[in-house]
Amino acid sequence: MTINTDMPVPVTRAHPAAASAASAQQDGTSAADLVLPLAVVAVAGVLAGYGYVRRTRRARTRTTPGGATVPAGTAVPPLSEVDERARALLVEADDCVRTSREELGFAEARFGAEAVEPFARAVRDAASELSAAFRMRQQYDDGVPEDETSRRHTLAGIVGRCQEAGRRLDAEAAGFDRLRALGQGCPDGALELAEARFRELTGRTAVAEATLADLGKRYGSPAIGTVTGYAEQAKDRLVFATTRLNQARQTADLGEGEGAVRHLRAAEGATAQAAVLVSCVERLAADLRAATALVPAALTGAEAELAGVRAARASAFPDLPAGELHALAAHADLVLAAVREELSSGPYDPLDALRRITRAIAPVAVGRGGVLPVAALLVARGAVAAADGFVTTHRGAVGSAARTMLAEAERLLAAEPPDALAADALARQAHGLATQDVRVHGNPVAGAAEHASGAAGAVLGGILLGSDPDDGPPVSFGGPHTRARRAEVPGQNSGWASEQAQ
Repeated sequence: MTINTDMPVPVTRAHPAAASAASAQQDGTSAADLVLPLAVVAVAGVLAGYGYVRRTRRARTRTTPGGATVPAGTAVPPLSEVDERARALLVEADDCVRTSREELGFAEARFGAEAVEPFARAVRDAASELSAAFRMRQQYDDGVPEDETSRRHTLAGIVGRCQEAGRRLDAEAAGFDRLRALGQGCPDGALELAEARFRELTGRTAVAEATLADLGKRYGSPAIGTVTGYAEQAKDRLVFATTRLNQARQTADLGEGEGAVRHLRAAEGATAQAAVLVSCVERLAADLRAATALVPAALTGAEAELAGVRAARASAFPDLPAGELHALAAHADLVLAAVREELSSGPYDPLDALRRITRAIAPVAVGRGGVLPVAALLVARGAVAAADGFVTTHRGAVGSAARTMLAEAERLLAAEPPDALAADALARQAHGLATQDVRVHGNPVAGAAEHASGAAGAVLGGILLGSDPDDGPPVSFGGPHTRARRAEVPGQNSGWASEQAQ
């Protein structure tokens, strides 16, 4: 309180800001000019701090690739476990794409390309997703990226791509069944088409068997090694197809529509694989004939390349030591001499001859032998086709490593310009790995009766799901979800189709 003669009044303690404002007024400055900027700075500071805290907490709780968050303390699966899942999904997605493409062929033959275009587009989309997944897997196997966090991200990407491929096929499976009218049984025309294709394959298989015998005599056993036994395997698939076609007709006559469809699809799958096996023999015969005609020109082109190397010497290869260049040229000379001797001494493998010529010349090639790229492409395309045919007809046992290498070989071959030598090498590695997988897998069906009926081959070829040739459901158009529903008790599939239609 003040002590004076005036009325007593309370003393109000000035707030610092008010005091500052009063001082500012005394200096001729407006208080609003300072308070507003200070408030803005304070709010910005609070927001920045809050954002920092949130980012820190999110980083501490993030334990999965792709930005997914899980509560702190949740166990992270070992990288090997995630890797194994990615491998399994690659195999599953690849099987779904291959099977869908096969059944699509039967539908197109009956209804035409325009009617099946939505489903063909789904197969193309799924194949594109799968191709991207295989590319990521190849890079992963090559050690890229290196750190564990990035490798987890890569595996997550592979899983996502495979799941999207399967989802795309599953989304069209019910519509595809409606197109084929397989919801309640075998429609008119479907069984007849399958039987007609079966009869055509029976005749082609007999011709392929005779062709193989002739190729073995003309070029030697090593030249036909990639298709040895294919005629017998084709006949095995056709035996199985015969049984299932008969069962399809019998069950259809009895009014058991669901059972008839299962037998029809199994027969179609076996017929499609017989066609692949026969086509591999036919393609090899054509490639051997083409290679035989090309070998002399390839030898001439290779000699022209060597002559250019010797004329230009080191000037054409500034980054290659002279001694190494001389050694490479000398090695190429030896290869060409060996091929020329084979040509004059008896049966030889012309595709292998072209492979050796192109590989020997590649390190010193300067572009003078225009025929050599043609020869390399012929060899690479044959190797890729052979590996693809083997994987297709043995997919019940082939793992992800062989499929990944095959996909990479296909990518390199389709590149612009194509890398024929690398594609050829990868395709042959894929073929070797796939063959090894089949040997390790062994015989899934030990009974003699199953072998006599072709059921064992159907299981190995992935035509039937599981290892039971009697109860195993046939594969069909669609993704993993469709497969799971097909594997349920017969009679539920039509319910699934109606469920999807709704």
